[in-house]
Amino acid sequence: MLTAKGKYGLKALVHMARLKQGASAQAADIAEANNISKKFLDAILSELRKGGIVQSKRGPTGGYKLARPAHLVTAGEVIRILDGPLAPIACASRMAYKPCRDCTSVQQCEVRRTMSLVRDATAEILDQLSIADMIHIKDGEALSDAERRRLQLARTRRVGAVAVKRTRRSIRRR
Repeated sequence: MLTAKGKYGLKALVHMARLKQGASAQAADIAEANNISKKFLDAILSELRKGGIVQSKRGPTGGYKLARPAHLVTAGEVIRILDGPLAPIACASRMAYKPCRDCTSVQQCEVRRTMSLVRDATAEILDQLSIADMIHIKDGEALSDAERRRLQLARTRRVGAVAVKRTRRSIRRR
């Protein structure tokens, strides 16, 4: 689930991406334009600066700007910096794996396997969606037909691969 921090971070980056090349924006202006608390935005921008997403310059002509072109900054990268792993539960995470206390077999846990598919699908979309892309998304048109087909094919392959593994396991048990 996307937190307010992740949402506001993305909004701030889209705001900066709309600026003229090389221009910067004051945190107060970004906060006002996007209805974000300035104090909260300052903390978010600090994390994005430490993560190499934005640059800051002090003084009356200073402000914040993207450290890289908007097409080279992905939504997935930003969300991981601000919110942590994309996995909906810790046992499905690749970067912050933590087994569940109530799970008797990590390999056989249906919930973990399902949430791993959710993690993979989420990462597939967010890691290919740049801040520049976000500017151009229209309601209901987040992905082109070709992108939808490609993602559907990838999902079908993953689900098929899981079925093949299950079949192989059941054959070995016999």
